[in-house]
Amino acid sequence: MILFLSDMHFGRGAPAHERAKEAALIDCLDAHADQVEHLYLVGDVFDGYIEYRHLVPKGTTRFQGLLARWTDRGVPVTYLVGNHDLWHESYFSEELGVRVVADALEVEHEGVRLHLAHGDAHGSTHTLYPWLRPLLRHPWAVRLYRSLLPADLGLALARWVSRQLHDEAPDPEVITALRTYAHTHLRRNGTDAVVMGHSHVPALHAWAEGLYLNTGNWYERRTFGRLDPGTLRLQRWNGTRAVDIESADAP
Repeated sequence: MILFLSDMHFGRGAPAHERAKEAALIDCLDAHADQVEHLYLVGDVFDGYIEYRHLVPKGTTRFQGLLARWTDRGVPVTYLVGNHDLWHESYFSEELGVRVVADALEVEHEGVRLHLAHGDAHGSTHTLYPWLRPLLRHPWAVRLYRSLLPADLGLALARWVSRQLHDEAPDPEVITALRTYAHTHLRRNGTDAVVMGHSHVPALHAWAEGLYLNTGNWYERRTFGRLDPGTLRLQRWNGTRAVDIESADAP
C-alpha cells in the first residue's frame, strides 16, 4: 500500500485545532502502519515553514516522531514541498530520515507509473506567481531572507503572507487548471497516474489515458489517496477508520 497526503497546513489555526488535526493524522497513519510500503507528503504540510541553520519551527512533535519511527524501521517517506512550506534545509532529511523533494517526481509502485507534484506550478491564479515561484526557490533568495530576518520575525512574516494567500473557498480555476494539466501530462508522457494536492478539493478522474488523483486537504476534509495493487483510491478518515470516496482501476 502506498499513501498520499497533502495540505495539512500545520501552524495555521488555533493550538487546539492544530493538536486535533495532528492527532487525527497520527491515528490515520497508525491504522495503516502495518501495510504502508511508502508514504508521500504531497506539499503544504506546514502553512509557513522556514528552517534556519540551527532552528526549526516548533510544533507537530508527535507527527515528526512518527515519521522518524517509520523511517527507522525502513518505511520510506518522501516529502514534496508545496508553495507554503518550501524553505527546508537538512532537518527532515538528517534527523527524521525523510527525503525532501523540491519539485515534481516520477516514480513507479505496484507496476503503476506515477507523476507526483504539489500542483502550485500548474494551478496558481496569482498572475505574478509564475515569476515569483523560481525566485522564492532560489538558494540565494532563501539565504538572503534568513540572513536579514531573525527566526521569530522571519517565520512570523512568512506565516502572515501565507495567510493572505490562503483562500477560504476552493478556487474553481485552480481545480480546472490542475485537472487539465493532469490530463495533458497523461496524454503526452505515458504516465499511468498523476497525483497532486494544492486545490484542497479531493478528486479522482479516470480517462482512457490514465488516472488523476487529487488528495484534497487534511486540515479540513481529512482526505487522502491510497494505491493498492491494481487500484487507486480516494479516501477519507472518519475518526476511526478510512472510508472509500471513489476508486478506479490503475492502468
